Amino acid sequence: MVELKKVDLMEVVREGATPPNCDLTLQIETTYAEEGVSRGVWTVDEKFINGNGVSMGGYLASAADIMMAYAVVSKLQPHQTFASIDLHTTFHRPVFPGQVDVEARVERLGRTVAYVVAELSQNGKKVGDVVSSVMILEK
Repeated sequence: MVELKKVDLMEVVREGATPPNCDLTLQIETTYAEEGVSRGVWTVDEKFINGNGVSMGGYLASAADIMMAYAVVSKLQPHQTFASIDLHTTFHRPVFPGQVDVEARVERLGRTVAYVVAELSQNGKKVGDVVSSVMILEK
């Protein structure tokens, strides 16, 4: 079994450390993550576009999932980690090539579960909302 490198997400935001491969692959950059709120920019280009000329919805969900990870980790203690339980996405309009702003927020942080929401917008218009439940684990 190959041991994969773990990345401290807060070091990515605070110190400019190299982000996880999923962030690099999706071309999403986290610009802020503190006290349960994170913000970032997803750069959509031709790799994410389907036959209808718009981004596949799964990429939008992935962009939200990534930003929600930063929101959650900004609230955790050093001995804690997390994993998604579920992810529900509502699409409001199609995403075209260009920049998408992503903001995620921890709505509630319990002992074992966090509830997180994300909003994605392009050119000032909401393109999607995502809600997720996240399990809180001991490292």
